[in-house]
Amino acid sequence: MNAQLWNLLATDTGATIYMTLVSTLFGYLIGLPLGIILTVTDKDGVSPHPVIYRIIDVVTNIMRSIPFIILLMILIPFTRWLIGKSYGPTATIIPLVISAAPYISRMVESSLDEVDKGVVEAARSMGANNWTIIFRVLLPEAKTSLIVGATITLGTVLGYTAMAGTIGGGGLGADAKMYGYQRGNMVFLGWTIVILVVLFQIFQMIGMKVAQKTDHRK
Repeated sequence: MNAQLWNLLATDTGATIYMTLVSTLFGYLIGLPLGIILTVTDKDGVSPHPVIYRIIDVVTNIMRSIPFIILLMILIPFTRWLIGKSYGPTATIIPLVISAAPYISRMVESSLDEVDKGVVEAARSMGANNWTIIFRVLLPEAKTSLIVGATITLGTVLGYTAMAGTIGGGGLGADAKMYGYQRGNMVFLGWTIVILVVLFQIFQMIGMKVAQKTDHRK
């Protein structure tokens, strides 16, 4: 491969990392509160509310059931209206966030549900209110599981960025399609795969290391 293609790979590797990290961050800004609400308003939660739970549950399930590639196309008009264009790394962040948020909410709900109910009841018996239980009991106790969930989410979003690249999203997915597959450059295509695998492994390694350090059971 020539220097131009190497430079392209370097630039679009940065774009892929940018899309993955920013999308995951904003996904958690939406998904984390939703996951907390789902846990709290569940029938076994600290403040059961069937109507609120059912509404968020149904919306989350509907959003999660839409394949990302279809969601990406559906959101093109909205993305164009919001930031002025529907292509490129920054534009791709919009559908990535919308796709990741309901997935994250379920990951958060699952992590919080793992917290020992006895710990919650003990806090309640000592006079803790719902806010205290959420921020002083549930979230701290589920910290390790939440970090593991975030690690899994990063890997999932990374895969979505590659998918988005095939229809104008930019990053390594676009490189793999335009300069690898369409031009028959299997060496270049192979390098995009290698870089994506390496990025995935780095995200997983860092995430699991952090999770291990926060696991108070060890």
